[in-house]
Amino acid sequence: MKKNKLFTVLGLLIIASMLLAACGGGAADTAADTSADEDTSAPADDASSDDVAADDAAMDAGPVTLHSWDTSDIPDLDPQRSEDVTSINNIENLFVHLTNYDLETAEVVPEAATSWDISEDGLVYTFYLRTDIPWVYHNPVSGETTQVSDADGNPAFVTAQDFVNAAHRACNPDLGSYYSSVIAPQLVGCSEVLFADDPAALTDEDYAAIGVVALDDATVQYTLAFPASYFLSMTPMWTLAAIPQATIDEHGLAWIEAGNIVTNGRYVLHEWVHGVRRSLWRNPLMPADMAGSGNIDRVITDVVPDVSTAYALWLAGEVETSGIPDAELQAHLDNYADETIQIADLAVFYISFAYDKEPFTDPLVREAFSAAFDRATFVQEVRQGQGIPMSHFAPPGITHAPPIDEVGLGYNPERAAAALAEAGYPGCEGFPQVTLLGYSGESTLRWIEFAQANWSENLGCDPDLIQIEQQSFADLLASTDGSLPAEERPHMWTLGWGPDYADENNWVGDVLWCGNSENRQKRECNATDDKIVAAREETDPVVRGQLYTEIETEFFGEGGEFPFAPLFLRIAFTAVHSWYDFTPALFGGSQIYNYSIDQTMQMEAMQ
Repeated sequence: MKKNKLFTVLGLLIIASMLLAACGGGAADTAADTSADEDTSAPADDASSDDVAADDAAMDAGPVTLHSWDTSDIPDLDPQRSEDVTSINNIENLFVHLTNYDLETAEVVPEAATSWDISEDGLVYTFYLRTDIPWVYHNPVSGETTQVSDADGNPAFVTAQDFVNAAHRACNPDLGSYYSSVIAPQLVGCSEVLFADDPAALTDEDYAAIGVVALDDATVQYTLAFPASYFLSMTPMWTLAAIPQATIDEHGLAWIEAGNIVTNGRYVLHEWVHGVRRSLWRNPLMPADMAGSGNIDRVITDVVPDVSTAYALWLAGEVETSGIPDAELQAHLDNYADETIQIADLAVFYISFAYDKEPFTDPLVREAFSAAFDRATFVQEVRQGQGIPMSHFAPPGITHAPPIDEVGLGYNPERAAAALAEAGYPGCEGFPQVTLLGYSGESTLRWIEFAQANWSENLGCDPDLIQIEQQSFADLLASTDGSLPAEERPHMWTLGWGPDYADENNWVGDVLWCGNSENRQKRECNATDDKIVAAREETDPVVRGQLYTEIETEFFGEGGEFPFAPLFLRIAFTAVHSWYDFTPALFGGSQIYNYSIDQTMQMEAMQ
């Protein structure tokens, strides 16, 4: 990715100017353009011997390979079950979605669907599909990719019924996916199935009542429960991606393993050694006009223990991109300014509160702990400029998000002290010992130690009152599950949210609405939740915007409910070698099929 691309994205999000103020300067100069757009056809008759030799070397170089890393295994490759970034990134490349997001503009663009109609009442969306996207099987032993056959022995292509099967599966209460509850409210009949009192009593008729039908092989229609004006922005989501139902029926949950899986995307799964390594290979049977603009043939991802290990690999030229350990950041910026970018991924991080654990049952205590956190100093000193302070939840770039400086209490130590005194703990006198659970890692430890220090300085709470614990992300999610009794949950925990689609409903609706299946705070429904429902069903964009401003104010303004303390929008420095050209996706997974590598530069660096 190049610098001009980064600032195009930030301008789109209306935060380019703030990035300079918040981070003490713009992103570091990025790498020079790669030669991904060069003509790679055979040399002309008058080409020099050096040119010919270079072309011969390129022919002998083998597949263009992206060397990547991750600190975890892929949790799941099932489009309807997946909930995490690692899974979603791989699904984006293995499966074609109904629509997609343009990397430059973030607009919804065709993918499996070439076009669509929306009824005048906003309730019916009709999508017209390509008929030439094959379902393929990749043999990890032979390396051969072949098209699978349907029940009649004919070559199998993606059809409207594959999308119907996906929607029915997403609404299935036995699937146990968080994103089922994100999809369900919009689709006629889905919530009735997903939240059925007796799932065992559901019938085929109940599933047939779900508002997704195949009008023919090339036309799929979605009927909404209300005119959700943001529904089109949801259609690139992995949860709605077509599935190979016959393969799922044959293998059950093991259908996603290498050697079993059938896919329809730009890549196929060649290898998956759990917890060690995985690799994707280009799908040679993909229609040429869908293959993507990139040139990467293979993606090899090794699982490493931490970012420091990944960064060491980057320094050695063994991976194309890496995060930068906090302790190495300044030295990296000094030495590798030309291979450093900043990425605003729209992820907002926060400290969440348990409503069912004293003293955080009192909104005044929650408000006090939120208002006592100095966000600007935290971003500058602890995160070394890698972020923007946030006083409410949804960031710039999200439709109907409030202006960044106009909503929310933010850092206000005077109000924090007053709120804690109103709650009966003046100067933190009589305040009980509480627990703060954070992600594992040194970076998060500094985050929660900063919180301890702020609460001591601004509230008078002795640091010993805040017991710190760290767990892996997966364990933290398990420890804060809303179904657990209060005594088994922490009082506070760190979390973050990145967008699935570009609408405020994906923030206050899909995260904070009391009707969500994952209500980690254990919020009880109130008038603010009524506004959340009203906002998602409102068709007037002006009214929607007003409602979301009111909702965010009721959550995060002075005297608000404060389900959590919103802290910062992440804008992370990233090390990127000059031979790798990519534009990160703001929504959905990484579109590796649109990324490129200058293989000559890559090979020279690795020698």
